[in-house]
Amino acid sequence: MSTIDWNGGQSISLSGGDTAVCETLKQGQLYAVFLYNGAGEDADIIVNVNIGNNYAPKKVTVPGTTGNKGLAALALISGSNSQTVSISITSQQSGSKVDAWLGSVGMPTNTSGIENMELPIDGQTQAYGTRDRYYAVPESRWYQLTLNSPQNQFISVQFTESFATVFINNPVADPGNTIVPVGTVKIDTDYKIVKADSGQPQTIMYEDQGNGRQKVWMNADSQQNSSSSTIVAQYL
Repeated sequence: MSTIDWNGGQSISLSGGDTAVCETLKQGQLYAVFLYNGAGEDADIIVNVNIGNNYAPKKVTVPGTTGNKGLAALALISGSNSQTVSISITSQQSGSKVDAWLGSVGMPTNTSGIENMELPIDGQTQAYGTRDRYYAVPESRWYQLTLNSPQNQFISVQFTESFATVFINNPVADPGNTIVPVGTVKIDTDYKIVKADSGQPQTIMYEDQGNGRQKVWMNADSQQNSSSSTIVAQYL
């Protein structure tokens, strides 16, 4: 059992009895805690997400996996609620292992274990692997984001300063099971979910406006489930 310094939001491994603490959340910024089952077994793992005494902790069910294939779970939190977040697994969950990292326009500041790259807004196709973090500062004009994946329930996130857009290609399950808001974070206020059209489930084409501020895109899937997944950005 140990307490992990998580102030950089870096990729960490959490086992039964461990707690990770980040005390560097910023006012007005929305964050996602990415949680991925690293035990390689079918058993689900319960992770406690706590942002302080003013808000009840949330339990997030991280789906079981076999052969390290599967989805991440997301806990969405606001730096306006607290500058601290802690995640933990109870010691009773022996053999549990969860890989975790923080995502936002500013996180992780420690990119160890994360592939951090600039996303060119030039219409060129980029691979979208697990733990890929793309960033860009779109000009104050419309751009189109195209996300493509052959995988079921492929989830990725676009972050702006105080808002997150969660994309789901090939949706097959209720996203509420793995996307959990914490504190005052509410759907359609602090985040929204965009699903692929049923007629073309592998592709999402999403139009948005730049404002001269940074945006970040992160993948919430396993490497196997990210196979052949891509991201493209271009101005309209």
